[in-house]
Amino acid sequence: MGAPMLTIDGITVRLGGRDILTRATAAIPHGGRVGLIGRNGAGKSTLMKSIIGEIDPDEGDITRPTGTRLGYIAQDAPTGDITPEEAVLAADVERMSLMEEAETCTDPDRLGDVHERLLAIDAYSAPSRAARILIGLGFDEEMQRQPLDSFSGGWKMRVALGALLFSQPDVLLLDEPSNHLDLEATLWLENFLKSYPATVLVISHERDLLNKVVDHILHLQGGQLTLYPGGYDDFEKQRAERAAQLASAKASQDAQRARLEDYVARNSARASTAKQAQSRAKMLAKMQPIAAMAEDASLSFEFPDPSDLRSPILSMDDAAVGYGDAPPILRRLNMRIDADDRIALLGRNGNGKTTLARLLASQLKPEEGGINASGKLKVGYFTQYQVEELQADSTPLELMTRVMDGQSPGVVRAQLGRFGFSGDRANSRVEKLSGGERARLALALVTRDAPHLLILDEPTNHLDVDAREALIQALNDYTGAVILISHDRHMVELTADRLVLVDAGTAKEYGGSMDDYIDFVLDRNQPKKKRGEKAGKPVAKSSGKARAKERFVKSELAKIEKTIARLQGECSQIDQAMYEPANAASKWADKAMSELLEERATRTDALEKAEAEWLEVGAQLEQVA
Repeated sequence: MGAPMLTIDGITVRLGGRDILTRATAAIPHGGRVGLIGRNGAGKSTLMKSIIGEIDPDEGDITRPTGTRLGYIAQDAPTGDITPEEAVLAADVERMSLMEEAETCTDPDRLGDVHERLLAIDAYSAPSRAARILIGLGFDEEMQRQPLDSFSGGWKMRVALGALLFSQPDVLLLDEPSNHLDLEATLWLENFLKSYPATVLVISHERDLLNKVVDHILHLQGGQLTLYPGGYDDFEKQRAERAAQLASAKASQDAQRARLEDYVARNSARASTAKQAQSRAKMLAKMQPIAAMAEDASLSFEFPDPSDLRSPILSMDDAAVGYGDAPPILRRLNMRIDADDRIALLGRNGNGKTTLARLLASQLKPEEGGINASGKLKVGYFTQYQVEELQADSTPLELMTRVMDGQSPGVVRAQLGRFGFSGDRANSRVEKLSGGERARLALALVTRDAPHLLILDEPTNHLDVDAREALIQALNDYTGAVILISHDRHMVELTADRLVLVDAGTAKEYGGSMDDYIDFVLDRNQPKKKRGEKAGKPVAKSSGKARAKERFVKSELAKIEKTIARLQGECSQIDQAMYEPANAASKWADKAMSELLEERATRTDALEKAEAEWLEVGAQLEQVA
């Protein structure tokens, strides 16, 4: 790709007396789309702020070609009486300045130059380009003309993102851009970034975005940067190979060190071999230790399994729900939830997904119709507000002790341990916890009673890629029912068995797959809708019977893939319990080696059967598709 667009040359950044970046070095290729990843708290945002000049490195330099325009979203959302459309158009400072000059300029020669430059920068098509960006981010025509102060903070941040994309900087810097987006807007952003004509550096934990958009992964770990070619899946393979190489090199070095230490110990006292022993001692002193790739052993999610309840655990009959005296947000709600259901709610923000979740969690009462629920039903409801409202001066142990009043200290600590808060970590102040740790704590709090129904509204916003994978595994292990609202397509695909579309004032089962829904959202490869057809329902390309067969086979294939993922995860957990008992999940920690071997063998057999079934059903899909 030619000369680097950004060169990070040995920078060190110290904050609060701690090294965040330590002689970090990397070269961002010109025109590259680079995903910046790393564990929560690794220093990704610190690096990005260093690039834009908000933080000055204590050592080293960051350089770029002269005249390079950087684009970055400020933390403060735009406000005021201007509209989203006006805010986005104002982001092109040159265009705005030239347009104002064209209105007042009296010099014919200068006016000609102004109009020539306006044509060169395609200034007159700017309103339509701004509108397309805003529509992609979820603003319909009416919303585009409302004052900014009429929107929530999340929608204002969408305007800020739209303004940044519209300004088309030479280096587009994005820090978790999908955190304020729903699935539909996230899909649009992926497509936009794929065709972005300049350099992109994006901090993201969205596995699909990192696979579909970026062509390099910049991994930040231990204050150091490593650039890998390819997307996230390519990175994982390369990192596994590198870890194996490091482990092999470390084992070889450890063996060499042991031999040298043994020689020195045996020969230092002998006059005939003292010089050789001293020589080997110097070699030992100069030997730089090879560090194994560090992993966070505390990364943990383990939902307590609920007691058995007969299905359905909850059902709605022509229910309607809303707020106060206003007309209901949702009507004609007919839904059945069984004890082991995995349901993902789809639909744009503002369509009523959270309203439906609050109804199911009994935070809202139906205004019409009825809800029937088991008298013993316990519901755990997670939202981002709970993460933000955790008491900063309390510890996880104090918070859990309060909500589990009457339970023994052992039971309280066991619940915290399921989510990685063991030992001293349970006594850390909330204000010292990372965003991911706070999200884990909030999940620990809402599941303390072993709920039968777990409702998760955007649970991944503060979680890195590895934490999201751990959450997916925990959800697949959980024996209760799950209602999921998430813009993380990877999580939806690996956890949900049923899709429910919240749209047009109601919620109905979505008959297609996630791929169908993505095509519907992006309006790609869609046949024209027949008169009277409802939004979101894919049109069958063949007969209804054939289409139904295809959907059934796809559903069966998805179930088998989930089973395979669960069994593989359990095998990994058992392996860790056998070879790294100190880091074992509590489910396996106390089992004897003979039990672990037996459990491993059982899952290996089940995995072989599932893989064989996957091949068989996959062949059926090829026949009916």
